[in-house]
Amino acid sequence: MSDHHPTGPSAPGTDALSQLGRATTTPQSPEEAVLERVPSPHQGRQYVVRFTAPEFTSLCPVTGQPDFAHIVIDYIPGEWIVESKSLKLFLTSFRNHGAFHEDCSIAIAERLVALLDPQWLRIGAYWYPRGGIPIDVFWQTGEPPKGVWIPAQDVPGYRGRG
Repeated sequence: MSDHHPTGPSAPGTDALSQLGRATTTPQSPEEAVLERVPSPHQGRQYVVRFTAPEFTSLCPVTGQPDFAHIVIDYIPGEWIVESKSLKLFLTSFRNHGAFHEDCSIAIAERLVALLDPQWLRIGAYWYPRGGIPIDVFWQTGEPPKGVWIPAQDVPGYRGRG
């Protein structure tokens, strides 16, 4: 009996996926989360993939209070792309994870780089204020390849009542 969707054949490289098309539960921590990848359907082309998580949450490691961020991840695939359901579950696993903003932001990027070995990746993590100070964290793997259109992240800086 096949686990494939009944309306058509599976895409190449998707047979080993353990989460897409199956019932899943939210991992209890980022360490438990399983990020999955599939072959890029356009290997040899340079294009940007963007994921936006406008309601990302984690916990302050000291107070246990919730922290909220708008996260934008851009990357130029090499041989692999991230499977989006596994990314959603990975990001959701931070809900009960205590870490500082900088740690969460860089950990997400580094985990994706280790999984995908992309040509280029950047993360913009726009954290909402706690204690009256918004913290934004930006990181990228290096200079993007020349000639690739990389749109601005266009997340406005926090203005308060300004």
